[in-house]
Parts: sequence; C-alpha cells; structure tokens
Amino acid sequence: MIKAVIFDIDNTLVNFLEMKKQCLQPAVRAMCTAGLSAPPKEVLDRIYELYKKHGMEYRLIFQELLKSYGVHDDRILAQGIVAYRMARSVESYPQAHEVLSALRNSGYKLGVVTDAPSLKAWTRLVYMKLDAMFDVVVTLDDTKTTKPHSLPFQKAIAELGVRPAECLMVGDMIEKDIAGAHALGMQACFARYGSTNPPRHSGADYEINKLNELLDILPILRSS
Repeated sequence: MIKAVIFDIDNTLVNFLEMKKQCLQPAVRAMCTAGLSAPPKEVLDRIYELYKKHGMEYRLIFQELLKSYGVHDDRILAQGIVAYRMARSVESYPQAHEVLSALRNSGYKLGVVTDAPSLKAWTRLVYMKLDAMFDVVVTLDDTKTTKPHSLPFQKAIAELGVRPAECLMVGDMIEKDIAGAHALGMQACFARYGSTNPPRHSGADYEINKLNELLDILPILRSS
C-alpha cells in the first residue's frame, strides 16, 4: 500500500525550462543592447550549450558567457543579471496546490527529492507557496549526490518513516527519477508533461500528462 508520494521539483511541480526561457530572453536582449556584439539567438544558444557543460543550476552562467566571447565588462554583466532577475517568475503547474492538498487530506505523506541546491529548491517552493506542503525536502546539499544515486531517495524514505515499497516517486526524468526509484523498490510515475521529448514507453508504473491526473490513480495507489 502506498503511504507516501515523493516529487521532483523542476519540470514536475514547476515548468523549469519555460521559466528559464522567460528569464534568459530579456537578459540576452539587455546584454546585447549594452554592447555584447553578437546576435541574440547565437548568444541564447551559447548559454544553453554552457548549461549542458556546467548544469542548469550554474550560478555563474553569464560570467562564463562573457568569458567565452572574450568580454570583461561588468556593465554588460550587470545588465544581464538584473534583466534576468526582473523577469523571474516561478509558478507551479496548474492545480499543483489542489493535487498536493488532496493527497495530504487523503493521508499521504509528501516529500521532495531534487538535484537543486538547498536554497534554490526552497526558493522555488516558497515562490510557488508550496513550501509548507511537504513533510521532507531532500536537496543536493543534504547528501552531496544527485539522482539516480540511492542516497537522496533513502534519506527521504527514512525521514518519512516508510518502506521503499510504500513510496511513489513522481518525476520527469526517466534516467534519474524513474530508474532511481525502481532501483530501491519504489513505484514510479512519469510526469510526461515535463519532458521535452518523452519516449513512447517510459518504463514507469504510471504515466500522467497533467499533474492533476495523479489524482486519477489514487484508487490504484490505495490498493497497491
């Protein structure tokens, strides 16, 4: 019987890729207007290439960008940082509050396992007003490891006071969320809506196209 539901944050509770896009576009425009001599599309593409190298949480991304162009100009850097921050808006997927409230009201314990650093994870949860919804939040800083390593999952399970077989992991990354959960004997739900190129078959126990579809499998979770 499932007693706890654990969520990823990015592209599961919040549309992280869309949030990044909405912040990066004005930042790029601001830097180009301030004197970065390159086409905006090229600059944006280069940022995403740098994210592939350093990770999407890399906090010095604009410094690395300017360095890649051989530019050392704090005014251009400041223009990008300010424009990015002014455009930042962290909103949960539709009905996230309702889904989490329904799960809590049904007696499920709720947790988060994310690869994001602690402050960034909590900042997003606070922005979305979801920070009080969870019984446990496990971040990169808590175990110094990322999914699919077992440690983040094990820490969440231990703090929730349940067995792996009593947990459902909900996430958008098959190699991290689904595979990591299955390796510990947890059940897994693939958040298909958060994947940019979802496969036809994820290998998850369940799949959802919208977050609120999680409520449709509640009867199955109760009897499993």
